[in-house]
Amino acid sequence: MELIASNFDYHRATFLWKCEGLSDAQLRLRPVGSSALTLLGLMRHLQRVERAWFQRTLAGTTPRFHPYRTHVTADGGEWYDESDATPARDVYADYLKACEESRQVFAKVTVGLARIVPNPEFGDTDVRFVLEHVIEEYARHVGHADLLREAIDGTTGE
Repeated sequence: MELIASNFDYHRATFLWKCEGLSDAQLRLRPVGSSALTLLGLMRHLQRVERAWFQRTLAGTTPRFHPYRTHVTADGGEWYDESDATPARDVYADYLKACEESRQVFAKVTVGLARIVPNPEFGDTDVRFVLEHVIEEYARHVGHADLLREAIDGTTGE
């Protein structure tokens, strides 16, 4: 489990590095064509990923989500509304708190990888599937963050 936990921390750290040193305004920029994706929107999304999968799905508890403003997307999904006035520093603190909450429950919720957990999105799944899904979700969004950061100020790197 240490390898999986370190994989999560690697992706968390890489995402934070992509956001490091940017102003509130830069974190809200939409620098990639017609995409509404921003680093701040990804940060809001990833705090929800942490809480939904680790607390709700794996630990069976009711997470406390920050009430960020959202909107319904063209495909019927939900995404964070960038007109939400929550300062970036508060979103950042909320994201760090969500990551720490996940670290606190990780060992307990990963004891039995074959344990079946209810999953309304994919159907009942085992813990292993959830962990793989969250790693995949992070990897995809860190890639998005890499592109966004490069478009904002030219910074590149792993």
